[in-house]
Amino acid sequence: MNTVTGAHLVKPLLLNCDMGESYGSWRMGLDAEVMPHIDCANIACGYHAGDPSIMRRTVALALEHNVTIGAHPAYPDLVGFGRRSMACSAEEIRDLLHYQVGALDGICKVLGGRVAYVKPHGALYNDMMADPRTLRTVLEAVAAYQSGLPLVLMATADNRAAQALGDEVGVPLWFEAFADRAYTASGHLVSRRLPGAVHHEPARVIEQALRLARGQALVADDGSALKLAASTLCVHGDNDSSVTAVRQIRQALEGLAL
Repeated sequence: MNTVTGAHLVKPLLLNCDMGESYGSWRMGLDAEVMPHIDCANIACGYHAGDPSIMRRTVALALEHNVTIGAHPAYPDLVGFGRRSMACSAEEIRDLLHYQVGALDGICKVLGGRVAYVKPHGALYNDMMADPRTLRTVLEAVAAYQSGLPLVLMATADNRAAQALGDEVGVPLWFEAFADRAYTASGHLVSRRLPGAVHHEPARVIEQALRLARGQALVADDGSALKLAASTLCVHGDNDSSVTAVRQIRQALEGLAL
């Protein structure tokens, strides 16, 4: 797999996947099966999933496959898997980010790796995208942890405001898109509560991945054309069919490069 530098633009389109989401004796995800096919592993840091042993094993697996390691911090919400928004102050968000990124970074250093980017999880990610104040807090926390450390956030129809804020704070941004999700005209994800929000047909998922890689427009939920400028594609490895989809996306993207 390709490794990643701290550049603003990451080409070709890199595959990132949430990893290390088991906890204690509870197992989630097929990390070992999907790791050989991705470029970037977003590793849970213990607040929504993961624990020290899971983190160590996931880091070791990523290093074995030359996969770039990213911290996947969240609100402190194990019961809700980090998907419930919490009324945290800016100081609390800063501290929970530093705590989680630092924990994963420490394990990485022991094993000879490093945290190369940060991608917030779940409700924290959504809150960051919905509220410029929260995004600024996250950006400032990332910049304070390490100069030049990139932040992953959602590509929308217009990335200019987020990019301007990232430039102001001095944090490189990696915009990501989703091959298996439906989009609104503004470039936001259709709510999972609505029908058709998630694409389940492998052919449709691969087609959307290829369109994103080529820079072609998607069809939004209202039928309009939507162009997303993304540098990384989020994929999932929760079950056998999703691992198969990741493998097929990888093969399709490699075919584009030939």
